[in-house]
Formats: sequence, structure tokens, C-alpha cells
Amino acid sequence: MKTNILIIDGQGGQLGSQIIKALTEKYDGLEITAVGTNSAATAAMMKAGASKAATGENPVVVACRKADIIIGPLGIVIADSLVGEVTPKMAVAIGQADAVRILIPVNKCENLVAGVDKVPTSLLIGDAVAKVAQYLI
Repeated sequence: MKTNILIIDGQGGQLGSQIIKALTEKYDGLEITAVGTNSAATAAMMKAGASKAATGENPVVVACRKADIIIGPLGIVIADSLVGEVTPKMAVAIGQADAVRILIPVNKCENLVAGVDKVPTSLLIGDAVAKVAQYLI
């Protein structure tokens, strides 16, 4: 059985794209589903190498049911985050998913994480990618 990896991102999809690139460079043959909260984020993640992609609230809800690992910025579990792109239904689906959540602590959009100060995004992504290894089937 393959590990189902779900990447969720919004706004321009830059973080999601970087995560997808890092995962595909490190691990061969991954099935990565990307769901953007908007079409620009989805397009960016598809271009970065996602296996399949979709946009919006219902794809987040459906993909969370099938995911073994969910990766994205911390804001994906906070309703109305990412400048309002994360709906309450999305946040609940992600939070209740029967999956491991690897959340990137990005201090943006009025969500500040204590203890995370000016850590380069590349280091945060590297740590997230390293954590995936322990859950690959």
C-alpha cells in the first residue's frame, strides 16, 4: 500500500510548491495530491510536480479522508486563516482527518507561533520532509 500524501496550501501556493519539490527530490515514486484553496495555489503545486490536484473546500474535505499524511502551513487548521481562504469546514476536515499532520509554523496572516522567529522557510521545509520518512509505508 502506498502512502497518500496531501499537500494543502493557499494564496500563491509557494510553500506547497517548495514542499512538493523537496519531497519529489528526496523520495522516488510518491503519490502527492495537492489541494489549493484557490486556483493559483493549485496551479503552482501542479507545476511543482504533484501527481494530481484540485481546488477548493470540497476537495480538501474528500482528500483528507484518504490521506495518510497532510502537510501544509499551520494556518490550514485555523478557520478563516490564509486571508480567509481556509473555511471552517476545511479546518475541521484537516483537524479530524485520520492522518498525520505535518504543519509548517509560518508566522503570517495574524497567526504567530511562539518560539518560531525568523527561521528560514527552507529549514522548516527540510524538517517537514525529514519527518515524512518515518511514515512512508
